[in-house]
Amino acid sequence: MLNPQWLRTFITLVEQGNFTRSAEQLDLTQAAVSQHVQRLEERLGPLLIRRPRQLELTPAGHALLAYCAEVGAADQRLQQRLTESDTERGEVALISPGSIGLALYPLLLEVQQSHPGLSIRHRFAPDHEVLDAVLENRFELGLVTLKPDDPRLTVSHFAEEPLELVVPVGEQVHGWTDLERLGFIDHPDGQAMAGRLLSRQFPGGPGVRSLPCRGFINQISLILEPVSRGLGFSVLPRYARLAFPRPESIQVIEGATQLIDTLWLLHRAEWPLSARAELVLKRIQPAFLSSPRASR
Repeated sequence: MLNPQWLRTFITLVEQGNFTRSAEQLDLTQAAVSQHVQRLEERLGPLLIRRPRQLELTPAGHALLAYCAEVGAADQRLQQRLTESDTERGEVALISPGSIGLALYPLLLEVQQSHPGLSIRHRFAPDHEVLDAVLENRFELGLVTLKPDDPRLTVSHFAEEPLELVVPVGEQVHGWTDLERLGFIDHPDGQAMAGRLLSRQFPGGPGVRSLPCRGFINQISLILEPVSRGLGFSVLPRYARLAFPRPESIQVIEGATQLIDTLWLLHRAEWPLSARAELVLKRIQPAFLSSPRASR
């Protein structure tokens, strides 16, 4: 077991890049800082290359820094578990796809404003990252679009979200030739989403890959920016469209049938949710329980 004080000294030294500043930060003598590093190097081998104006980590130094991060994360998880029954204080960690995240985050901030003792940690991620993060207990709550079949998880219905064909305001789309004229604004999930929706709205079409691509953007909050400027059309989930700040510059082309995805809430099944996570869910979930057909 490595001495926690030695580890704190090493982390501070890496952050400060200087023995003198590190000693001041830790309220230690410079000799004490050097001694702590020496003790670690006696156990682990050379950790630092000392240059006149900088410190460079060796491979062992990088490994120790990663270990320190793991220890810090474990300590944070321990503190969280020890305060699970506290509704008003502590961290609530939620990971979700980007579209629903755009709608969730303002609601999470409202909860935090009402309960200043809470700390909200929210990350946008694709389904596979959400699943791993919840299973590895890095996030207490997760949302995914594909329902997992894993006995370690409790899975429940959270919301429904249609995919939408969004075009510049005033544009008419009556057939595939109109899509070819407009061109496609792509994004990381664009090909898959457009393929699923357009095959329903325009059966017999040659497929989204045949359409001219007018641009690509990997930030979900910006996908509709080029659409609003008349540069093309896109296909994306409704909550992303609802979060766009200039709805007057875009419009949705309705099809004969909707393509609606279900969003599933995940958490570990082996232990109960923390009281603060239950509080957050109680506050945010009603906003997503109404029919998606009502949110135009």
